[in-house]
Amino acid sequence: MTDVIEYDVVVLGAGPVGENVADRARAAGLSTAIVESELVGGDCSYYACVPSKAMLRPVIARAEARRVPGVKQDVQGPLDVQAVFAHRKYWTANMQDGGQADWLTGIGADLFRGQGRIAGPRHVTVTAPDGGVQELSARQAVAVCTGSRAALPALPGLDTVRPWDSRTATSADQVPGRLLVVGGGVVACEMATAWQAFGSEVTMLVRGQGLLPRMEPFAGELVAEALREAGAEVRTGTAVSSVARDGDTVTAEVVGGGTVEADEILVATGRAPRTEDIGLDTIGLEPGSWLSVDDTCLVKGTTWLYACGDVNHRALLTHQGKYQARIAGAAIAARAQGVPILETDPWGSHTATADHAAVPQVVFTDPEVGSVGLTLAEAESRGLRVRAVDQEMTSAEGAGLYAEDYRGRARMVVDLDREVLVGASFVGAGVGELLHSATVAVAGEVPLDRLWHAVPSFPTISEVWLRLLEAYRDN
Repeated sequence: MTDVIEYDVVVLGAGPVGENVADRARAAGLSTAIVESELVGGDCSYYACVPSKAMLRPVIARAEARRVPGVKQDVQGPLDVQAVFAHRKYWTANMQDGGQADWLTGIGADLFRGQGRIAGPRHVTVTAPDGGVQELSARQAVAVCTGSRAALPALPGLDTVRPWDSRTATSADQVPGRLLVVGGGVVACEMATAWQAFGSEVTMLVRGQGLLPRMEPFAGELVAEALREAGAEVRTGTAVSSVARDGDTVTAEVVGGGTVEADEILVATGRAPRTEDIGLDTIGLEPGSWLSVDDTCLVKGTTWLYACGDVNHRALLTHQGKYQARIAGAAIAARAQGVPILETDPWGSHTATADHAAVPQVVFTDPEVGSVGLTLAEAESRGLRVRAVDQEMTSAEGAGLYAEDYRGRARMVVDLDREVLVGASFVGAGVGELLHSATVAVAGEVPLDRLWHAVPSFPTISEVWLRLLEAYRDN
């Protein structure tokens, strides 16, 4: 073992979240090391957000073009799937992370490649690919930003059928004739959308009663309807009891009787933290556990350990993890400089308040789904006195101009005591670009009376905002 190298901050994980912690620490003048066992840029850059959207954008563009007069007759043929895969390969930099590693060097962070493990308070060891070990010491903080991985259920036979997980689904380069998707969340819906468009016969088996269960019920209903119309089979309330492979065929036994056969099976039923091999046991924490944090992202019960992104289980979204990283970086710098931390001050510079009140998410299906803040059910469960206001997206003339047979719905959830939005949801083509305005309204707690003065341009889909406000006022 070589000599210990001291830094102010040591970051485990060089995905977007870890990169942002390192960036904020360096901007505050703190020396920073960052440790990565795989590719700099993390799952988001190579296996999740970026490749999945590179795959989905051609699918959605074709679907929307097929609903535009003067164009639809020219886009009736199949997708050029190999061109889509080449597009994905471009956006994942051919699985090379040199550019992102150079960015870290450019901000002044030191990159250590290998498996980082906590070896006691403020100490980290890095085991390099060649077996060499380097010990690091953190004067101020260690930040765990190691993300999450697909959690495969304890399903009899699953370990014998070579199942796809979220990584496989975004990196496979052969289109299976039949794809069985187990799950009904975001990954399941997006990948069902993509692979069905690539030519697979897709069957979805969903244990629950609908798709996208964390969103407003109408979101899952509209996505399921569209998937069925596109040719996929969507079976809700259907659990799998076991799976088996015989040659090229996977067979799933369904609870209550019956089987489903496919060439490949994608299991998208949840996530688990990547904390099983980072030395948590050396500081009295359970290996493989989620890390509970306060609103500064400081791990509870510690004064030096931070956890940002998926590992703290607050909001498993890249953009939300980056937000937490900015908050944590500011808090680490403030504590290092002896500046008071306002950890109980909502919306303060050291407080990740949006994790509780204003988490935005877009699901890139056809139709798209965008949501921020609380659903009606979540708001009611928190004891808020709320009202949901619904409008069809076609109440805005811009929706009809955007595409023929435009279908979608919008909802805003209003806190009646404060007269502010606590949640908003949109379903329809192109609604992802509506979401930030809703996020500003929710995070900014903009009074509804003031929102009346935010005039949407005519004729755009965003006029649905005016229809929602009119419906609230008139009823």
